[in-house]
Amino acid sequence: MIQKFFPLDKNYILETAQLIQKDVLLYKLSETVKKSYMLRHNPMGLIDDTILTIQNHEQIGLKNLEAFYNYLAGVYRYKFGNIQLDLLFDGRDHLEKYKDDWKEQFHIWLNEFCANPYFIKTVLELTVFYKEDNVTELAQKRLIGYIHKHLEVKIYKYKGVVEMKVA
Repeated sequence: MIQKFFPLDKNYILETAQLIQKDVLLYKLSETVKKSYMLRHNPMGLIDDTILTIQNHEQIGLKNLEAFYNYLAGVYRYKFGNIQLDLLFDGRDHLEKYKDDWKEQFHIWLNEFCANPYFIKTVLELTVFYKEDNVTELAQKRLIGYIHKHLEVKIYKYKGVVEMKVA
C-alpha cells in the first residue's frame, strides 16, 4: 500500500496498477539513467573503471529508489487519477488501462528527468555506487526535490501534495 498523498487519493485501481509495475519501472529507471550517463559523459564509448562499474552493475539497490517512485506515483494520482471510471470500448479492463497510462507517463517524466545531469548522478549514487554504509537520506531528498522543481508540486508530510504557486 502506497501512502496517501492528498485527501481524495482513493483511486485504488490506479494505485494497484502502480504497485504491480513498481519493480519493472524501477529497473527501467536504473537502465535509462545508465544509458543517459553513457550518452552524456562517454559518447565515444571509452572504457575506464567508472564505465566498467556502471556496465557490470547488477540491479541491486533499487530499494533506494522506492521512495522516489512512491512520490512520483502519488503526484501522478494527484494530477491524473480520477476516481470516476471511464467507459472503455477497447475490451481492456481499467487495471490494464491504468497500467498502460502510468507506464507511458512514467517514461515521459523519466526522459525529462534524465535531461538533468544531477538527476543522473543522484540515481547512480543510489544504485551503482551505493555502499551499505552510505547514508541515502540526502540523495533521496534530492530526488524528491527534482519532482518539486520539475512537476511544480510540493509534497508535505502532513498536507500531502500541494500545487506550487508560480508567479
